[in-house]
Amino acid sequence: MTTTDTAIDPRGEIFIDPAAYADQERWHAIAAELRDEAPVLRYEAPDISPFWAVTRHADVFRVSRDNEHFLNTRNSVLGNDSAMEFISSLGIEPKTLIHMDGHEHAVHRGLANPYFRPPAVAARQAAIDSIADEFVTKFRELDGRCDFAQDIAVPYTLRVIMSIFGVPVEDEPTMLRLTQGIFGAADPEYLGDLADPVALLVDTIQEFDDYFERLSVERRARPQDDLATVIATGQVDGCPMDRNATLWYYTIVATAGHDTTSYALAGGMEALVRRPDQLALLQGSPDLLFNAVDEMIRWTSPVRAFLRYLTEPAELSGVEIPAGERVLLSYPSANRDERVFDEPMTFAADRPHANRMVAFGGGEHFCLGSTFARRELRTILPKLLAAIDTIHLDGEPEWAQANFVGGVKHLPVDATFR
Repeated sequence: MTTTDTAIDPRGEIFIDPAAYADQERWHAIAAELRDEAPVLRYEAPDISPFWAVTRHADVFRVSRDNEHFLNTRNSVLGNDSAMEFISSLGIEPKTLIHMDGHEHAVHRGLANPYFRPPAVAARQAAIDSIADEFVTKFRELDGRCDFAQDIAVPYTLRVIMSIFGVPVEDEPTMLRLTQGIFGAADPEYLGDLADPVALLVDTIQEFDDYFERLSVERRARPQDDLATVIATGQVDGCPMDRNATLWYYTIVATAGHDTTSYALAGGMEALVRRPDQLALLQGSPDLLFNAVDEMIRWTSPVRAFLRYLTEPAELSGVEIPAGERVLLSYPSANRDERVFDEPMTFAADRPHANRMVAFGGGEHFCLGSTFARRELRTILPKLLAAIDTIHLDGEPEWAQANFVGGVKHLPVDATFR
């Protein structure tokens, strides 16, 4: 076994700098170099505790499935140490499914799990169809010229998750603004009047807390057949969840259930617009749709990274990592690994084994909403493909500046219809 050079490799900056993800060509070029030359890279930066960036598919897959030796913690999302200390000083303690392990994770996940099992998701097909039809109609009403990301992908996926949640349509703009405040805090576009991303994050958490507390009180008084009622009235080990636990349960479902899928849809459409041959292939071969959705998720990898903490020493790609250290799982890099995917920098709707992508993680922390995400994409895509005659870019797409969840945030297109 070997250890990495103690000198700081500046290429590790791509994992911490939100702006680095906005330049996808540069980001993936550097990630490819790291997979070849330093697949387990120890990186240090001011105000960020050291971590080991894991970039190969095999290592990310292994760590994701080993929930005994690679643990989640309160700091499972990469961020500045000072920001986390400041948030803690305010009494804010993030506690979602991505911050838990073992029994605690299992019992909390079990509350909402019935809503996300395949039979429950399939039972909502008619509702998802109706929402998809609404946004295909909207696309037509815009004469095909719009920002596909903001006008179609974002509101469509938001409407689906909020319909499951039980949040009224009139509150969707609030939910959109708040989810952007969580996942887009580092992007200047979403800062608004605030100059500090941490201030935006704190304000957003407080507003989420106020909103969801009102929703919880309402659902406890008048239960409904929705996920909000399940969370508001749920019990863990025989005891009701407290306000903090309820807040974070609501927050992870509202945010992770929306932004990731909208980025996959917007980024998948960008790939099809840039590759007319792939658009034509899908239009002529609807049987490829299931595979194409996994290829879109591989291609976009909306979740950028999670951190895991070692309970004992481990070896990854010949590098020995001491116990107590933390590793960063780079999903976009793993999903472009040449050792697994032929020509990984090419989008291919008919790619063999596209389902080997690791965008949903693995093991006990495999994405709870993966079945919903796939179904949302598999529902609207055939409707869009059947409607579109021609489509091309009407400006340059923009990618979000985000090192946790991100993707195409603006996709100007001009389409004609059949």
